[in-house]
Amino acid sequence: MQKFFFFSLTLLLLFNYSYSQTRLPAFFGDNMVLQQLQKVSVWGTDHPRTKIQVSGSWGEKSMVTADDSGRWKLKLQTPKAGGPYTVVIKGSKQLVLKNVLIGEVWFCSGQSNMEMPLKGNLNQPVIGSNESILHAANDQIRFLHTPRSVSLTPLYDVKTEWKAASPLTAGNFSAVAYFFAKKLQQVLGVPVGIIQSAWGASVVESWMDKESLSAFHNKIIPDQLPVNNPNKTPAMLYNTMLHPYIGYTIKGVLWYQGEGNRENAHEYHALFSSMIHSWRKQWQQGEFPFYFVQIAPFEPGTLNAAFLREAQLNTMLTVNNTGMVVTLDVGERKVIHPAQKEVVGNRLAYWALARDYGLKEVVYSGPVYKSMQTADNGKLLLSFDFAGMGLNSFGKPLTGFEIAGEDKVFHPAQAVIVNDKSGMVRVWNDSIPNPVSVRYAFHNWAEASLFNTAGLPASSFRTDNW
Repeated sequence: MQKFFFFSLTLLLLFNYSYSQTRLPAFFGDNMVLQQLQKVSVWGTDHPRTKIQVSGSWGEKSMVTADDSGRWKLKLQTPKAGGPYTVVIKGSKQLVLKNVLIGEVWFCSGQSNMEMPLKGNLNQPVIGSNESILHAANDQIRFLHTPRSVSLTPLYDVKTEWKAASPLTAGNFSAVAYFFAKKLQQVLGVPVGIIQSAWGASVVESWMDKESLSAFHNKIIPDQLPVNNPNKTPAMLYNTMLHPYIGYTIKGVLWYQGEGNRENAHEYHALFSSMIHSWRKQWQQGEFPFYFVQIAPFEPGTLNAAFLREAQLNTMLTVNNTGMVVTLDVGERKVIHPAQKEVVGNRLAYWALARDYGLKEVVYSGPVYKSMQTADNGKLLLSFDFAGMGLNSFGKPLTGFEIAGEDKVFHPAQAVIVNDKSGMVRVWNDSIPNPVSVRYAFHNWAEASLFNTAGLPASSFRTDNW
């Protein structure tokens, strides 16, 4: 029955994109948000060789002729943020899109911590959700939710519609994406559009295309729809929940995923980096911002989560125009969905506001380990980036540091912030006279103790590669 449902859904979506009269993918619709000050892409289908004209009520229009298969695509110049506007598409028939806003558009994807709605999950709250929903009325924030679906081949449409934030709608929006949008809208004073496409427990491979996965020989794309766990199957979610949107003009991407890849954390850096590069290549918008959330501490397992967090940190350090939100201070030991979603959404917004919207005084990253040197009496000195105003533990002792000698056995270590040198920590253990390596919070479950003065936590890290 499940297999029949997915097959029927695939046929329905393909049929909806068939070449009849003028048609648009569902995300080009009433209440949509278009990226400001860009030549945004608009596309659809019509009878072959039909002349298409798209006009915006702000005074711009563009024309193209559908190809021999009936497909067409064009670029339409958008003005500064504002609206509402009307967009008219004239082909073999006329379509009118109403209440269109021009502003900032972000694509938000990943697994359950991105999918988790503002109202929370069963027995898993989002702190502040009730007040947030109560005061959610804001026509300048629009959401597009992507329903779960799978297909063996890439699709071109989804069944969805844009909705404005209100007490009646916001409870079902992604909590992280909502708080991000709310912060941007408050600070910038422009409309914000969020395209939400996430599936709980999904693995990064499921969001990658066939070409990208071909470099990983152990990733097999099935030739039949999976009966179980399609969200853990290579390319399945890419085909249905990403491919239709490729080309929709965006400002950038927000990503919250990783828990599903803890068991193959050693592959995650390569997989995740490849996914980012492939999305950018396919979108043809250059190296757009790609900001992601490091998974929060969670108890079960050995060191899998620590290695996964390390892979995410390495991705930020090696892939251009990426940024990472650290959540080491908001994890919950027994719950994989931390309740502090507003903290996460705000921290994503700091990256965007500082890096993409000119608010350069906003601190957007916690301390990032940079280098280690040996000091007197067997002590090690660690230095950090993103600690321009210094480091802080906010009145509490530094915890979570471990130190090892040449035997590679780690022991708990003492650590203090060096007050006379900005951005340094001294680490030692009196029983280890010749230490060679330090680890900080390098366990599945750990609690943050090291911050910068903006209150942003340092990522877990290690100086060894053992």
